[in-house]
Amino acid sequence: MANTKVNDLQAFLAVARDQSFTKAAARLGVTPSALSHTIRALEQRLGIRLLARTTRNVSPTEAGERLMRSIAPLFDQIAVELEALSELRDKPSGTIRISCTDDQIELCIRPMLAGFLKHYPDITLELYVDYGFTNVVEERFDAGIRLGESISKDMIAVRIGPDWRLAVVGSPAYFEHHPVPTTPHELTDHDCVNIRHRPSGGIYAWEFQQEGKVFTVKPDGQLVFNSIMHVLNAAVDGIGLAYVPEQLVAPYLADGRLKEVLADWCPVFQGYHLYYPNRRQASPAFSAFVEALKYRS
Repeated sequence: MANTKVNDLQAFLAVARDQSFTKAAARLGVTPSALSHTIRALEQRLGIRLLARTTRNVSPTEAGERLMRSIAPLFDQIAVELEALSELRDKPSGTIRISCTDDQIELCIRPMLAGFLKHYPDITLELYVDYGFTNVVEERFDAGIRLGESISKDMIAVRIGPDWRLAVVGSPAYFEHHPVPTTPHELTDHDCVNIRHRPSGGIYAWEFQQEGKVFTVKPDGQLVFNSIMHVLNAAVDGIGLAYVPEQLVAPYLADGRLKEVLADWCPVFQGYHLYYPNRRQASPAFSAFVEALKYRS
């Protein structure tokens, strides 16, 4: 074990994470055959198989999973500490990877984006639209965005937006041919545009409240998206009713392209929060991003 090299462990992590010798080799700047030789040599020194190989894919064995879980956070922390050395430069630099949804970009990030990028020309932002509730630690994101009530206690959460409510909306053209619902239960008689956050998950049930009691309705419809922006567009096009954040729909209500119904039934949710592991040593670039994004009421 004393002869195990740091570079060999990094090579193992790259293959285990990408589950591909070809992809990992391209990222490390070596040939797949050289990388395969490195992994075989590491396994021989440790006396245990770390990767299960088939003709089509590569995946960690039980021992490989254990090794990956134990050393990956350490290498990630080393990378963060090295990036933090940019404090010695005039301006923060580096790449920040954020997992978020398209409405979060529209409501929280887009308003500050142009000014932030102009002020910090050495910072690159990578924004990944994802409705699948990705584990930001496992996928090596710097942070994610969720409602405050959905963030686990072992994360640092920074509010980046006000509390908000969802709004049931439809176009004037839609209501020309359909009655206005007076209770959420009547939505089952309407064409509704739905959202499914993950391919393997269920369709989102619309949440309502009456006298402090929360309940859900599962409306039917021919159209399902995994993006709230497309749900909104479908409502504007008169395809059906949609349940979307009120901030997002406000301009459409103001100019008459959409009409809101059931407003008294819609609950208020905690605002969006940026969240990240509490063990994370924030780089100057990440700290600047958090400060720029922080909600100020």
